[in-house]
Order: sequence, then C-alpha cells, then structure tokens
Amino acid sequence: MPSERDYLILTNNPLVKACMSGRYEVEFMPGTGYREVLIKARDMVHLGHRLYTHPLSGSVKPNETPYKSIVVSKARHGMEQEQAEIMSLAVSAYDKFSPRRRELTPRLHEDFQLIDYTLLAGAVGFDAAAGLSTAANKKS
Repeated sequence: MPSERDYLILTNNPLVKACMSGRYEVEFMPGTGYREVLIKARDMVHLGHRLYTHPLSGSVKPNETPYKSIVVSKARHGMEQEQAEIMSLAVSAYDKFSPRRRELTPRLHEDFQLIDYTLLAGAVGFDAAAGLSTAANKKS
C-alpha cells in the first residue's frame, strides 16, 4: 500500500475539503463537475501520477451525482498503461450516460457530498465520523 504522504485528493466536493484537508493534500476544484475531476485525474495519470482510487467507485451513476473525489499520487512514478486505460474508460463511461437536467435541493447536494466522502474515506482508511466531527467543530 502506498504511503498517504503521497496522496493527492482531486475533488469538487466541499465536504471532502472540509473534512480531509487537515490530513491529506486536497486539490479542491470548486465549480467543476464530475467529468472535470475525471479529466484532471486522467491527465495526471498520463503524466505519470499513480491512480490510488478507482474513478468509478460506488454504485451511484456518474450522471446522478455532481461530486467526485479521486486519489492520485503527488509525485510522478512513471506512466502505467493499465491506469491510463482505466481513466480513459472512466471518461468514456461517464460520456455514455445522458446528463440529468434537474435541480438538486440543498439536502440532495449534502447527501451526494456525504456519499462521495464516505466512499473516499473508506478507500484510504480515514475515520469518516471523526472527519465530520472535526469539520462541524470548525464551523462552530
């Protein structure tokens, strides 16, 4: 398993930034969508960064949620063809889904942020509940 010191979290999820930026380096991409996070990760993998979490993790379809978080290495380790293919296939899979044109309520945004956050926390062995508690205390 790689060292968490080499983790770079690419995310457009404000909850991930709030809960995990104290322990991990987080590149927050506000105002971007799921696809833009995929493209950033794909481009980094092509430059030789390692992919540490799968870009299509979880059971939520890419067109259902606006939030995505992916862990790549901070350092370049050499381009790996298999990882480049995973990223290209992830972008293609995203593009196959028709975009959903619907207005999300604030509660739905919170739910989708929490789903993405808990999937990511589980993947990197981060205590999701402790992270939520820390973020809540920062708001107080």
